[in-house]
Formats: sequence, C-alpha cells, structure tokens
Amino acid sequence: MSGNPFVSDQVAHYLTEVISRETPVQRRLREETAKLPMSRMLTTPDEAAFLALLVKLINAGRIIEIGTFTGYSALAMAAALPEGGRLVALDISKEWTDIARRYWKEAGVDARIDLRLAPAKESLARLEREEGAGSFDMAFIDADKVGYDAYYEACLTLLRPGGLVAFDNMLWGGAVADEAEQDADTKALRALNAKIRDDKRVDCALASIADGVMLARKR
Repeated sequence: MSGNPFVSDQVAHYLTEVISRETPVQRRLREETAKLPMSRMLTTPDEAAFLALLVKLINAGRIIEIGTFTGYSALAMAAALPEGGRLVALDISKEWTDIARRYWKEAGVDARIDLRLAPAKESLARLEREEGAGSFDMAFIDADKVGYDAYYEACLTLLRPGGLVAFDNMLWGGAVADEAEQDADTKALRALNAKIRDDKRVDCALASIADGVMLARKR
C-alpha cells in the first residue's frame, strides 16, 4: 500500500506538489512507477522526505532497506547519506529494481547502493555473517507484511545501540484498528505493533505518516 488513506486528496496534493522538495529525478521515477500495476507500493514524497531527514538526524552512514520496489525510498535515503555512506537494498524482483538502477545512476547515488536480489531472510543472515552485529545505523522495512516480525528481529541484531528501524504500512489503511479484519497481513501487523509497544529493547512511536510509520529505536 502507499499513500495516506487518512487525508483528503486536497491535503495529499499539498504535501506532494506544494511542500515536497522532490527532485526532478524523484518526480520522474514516481511518475513512471505510477503507471505500473503494483504502483500502490510506491513510497509517497512526504514519507520519502521524512526518511531522508531521519538519516540526517541520526547521522546514519549504513542503512538496510527491505523491500525496494522501483527504488524511490532508496533514492531519497541514499541522497541523504554522508560521503562514504552505504545503503544495502534487499528485494527479489529484477524487473522492478532494474527501473530503480536507472534512476539511481541518473541521480548519481548508484555507487552508494548495494542491491541484493534474494529472499530477505537469506540476505539478512548473510549480512550478519559478513558485517557482524551492530554494524548498521538504520533500517527501513517495507516488504511482505507477514515477514515483518522476522525482519524486525534480524534488524535489531544488525543495528547499533541508538540505531533506528522504520516500518511502513503499520496502520494498513486502518485495518489494524478493526477487529473484524482478520486476514494474515492485518493480523501480522497488528501483532507487531503490540509487540513493539511492549518491547523493552526499543523506544517507539507510531506516526500516521502515509499509511502509518512505526519507529523503533534500539536501546
């Protein structure tokens, strides 16, 4: 899912067209992605700007992204990295990430992005073997919802103390607040929200940005 189902079209237009600092490259990538059948997975400009600001606020130099799609959020975060920074992008689709690669190169951030095409659990386990625990500053999770809990646990291991995990779609169009909704994705997100709320390993906040962004800071 993408977009913010909790604001009007007028406000959404204001966020995107008036307030957003979206670059021309970002805009072209967003417009191309909007034509795809899976365009609902696209990160919104306000959320991308929020993620980029988080990168700078915590002085992140090493980021993991789980679920890259056509690369819009990765483009925003990679552009916010300091010199020598690195973003490891995990996805399983060559078709979608081939689009991402074109725009990353055009924006001049392709050298900062290490794209790995494999199931995320495999890639995360490999990162732990290669890099070691506590070797990353930030993670952004926006992939299959039933996998979020496993990705959370892996990212907590990979993050340093004070590192940040951001999760997309944690309100799931409001379904998490409706007990009548009992599909697998909704149940997984609802359970993870509660788990993070009660998890003494992190400080957390759930913000109604886009479709709900949960932030969890590793203690």
